[in-house]
Amino acid sequence: MEFITFKKLNSDLIKNIHKLQQDIDLVVGIPRSGLILANMIAVYLNKPLTDLDSYLKGSIFKSGNTKDLSHNVKTFDDVNKVLIVDDTVSSGRAIREAKHKITALHSGKKEIYLAAYVRSETKMEVDIFFEIIDDDRVFEWNYLHNTLLENACLDIDGVLCLDPTISQNDDDERYIDFILNATPKFIPSVKVGYIVTSRLEKYRSQTEYWLRKYNIDYKKLYMMNLESAEERRRLGNHASFKASIFKHLKTAKWFIESESDQAEAIAKITGKMVFCVENQKCYFPGMKEKMKSIVYIKQKSIKNRIKKVCPSIVLNVYYRHFKR
Repeated sequence: MEFITFKKLNSDLIKNIHKLQQDIDLVVGIPRSGLILANMIAVYLNKPLTDLDSYLKGSIFKSGNTKDLSHNVKTFDDVNKVLIVDDTVSSGRAIREAKHKITALHSGKKEIYLAAYVRSETKMEVDIFFEIIDDDRVFEWNYLHNTLLENACLDIDGVLCLDPTISQNDDDERYIDFILNATPKFIPSVKVGYIVTSRLEKYRSQTEYWLRKYNIDYKKLYMMNLESAEERRRLGNHASFKASIFKHLKTAKWFIESESDQAEAIAKITGKMVFCVENQKCYFPGMKEKMKSIVYIKQKSIKNRIKKVCPSIVLNVYYRHFKR
């Protein structure tokens, strides 16, 4: 499974921005997710922006006054070349529907279609794409509303709700009040596979009450079976506890964790993917080892190139410097 973050989307746009027609007059986003990428493109290229419905009505969004827009078209009638944008083409249904509506408009304008991520079987639906991804993919901007969430484990504090404050995070009435009235953070709109939390088992009823309160549907809730928060702090096994559950759930493909240190540890222990809400980063098994391997391969390649053109005396100097 591929997890696409905002950071990756922006990075892929930068890598592929040379593919975009610099003489386009208007960028059109297909709601809702297509508008994210369309807005980014419009800002980078300093071009007018609109959504699909507005385009069909002949309307362009108004722009701010901080950029020089004198070179842009002034009215819809002036528009000639249009970039139609979506974030992904999976089945191809959304892009085909957009094409059908635009064709029926008979605008006489030249429409160019772009999607950031396509499948091998749908790449012909667009004129421009960034990357072919045939595996299941989840996007940071809609992962809480993706049916693949049924194959995920979710932390509670820091993910579904805000973390408790230091004064709340103890075995007393303040902690119970926190659990019952925790402020929601990210509430999924689809069924969740498993909720795995380092909250103590003795607070199960209060936790289940809060989950029902916000209509969070899930298969099973896993909690720590310890006597006290003091014992939990002494053991410091938050990550290992979560990892032990995640590792043995065959249908659980990914974990959504609130803290970066725990996310990295869970990925390392389980060999599965973990997304961290705290830093919006994905952790993959063996990620550090993989990066070391890449660095080593690059270094070896540099050495081999130098060998071909440098005498041995230069190589000896290089190696001494290189190994420091």
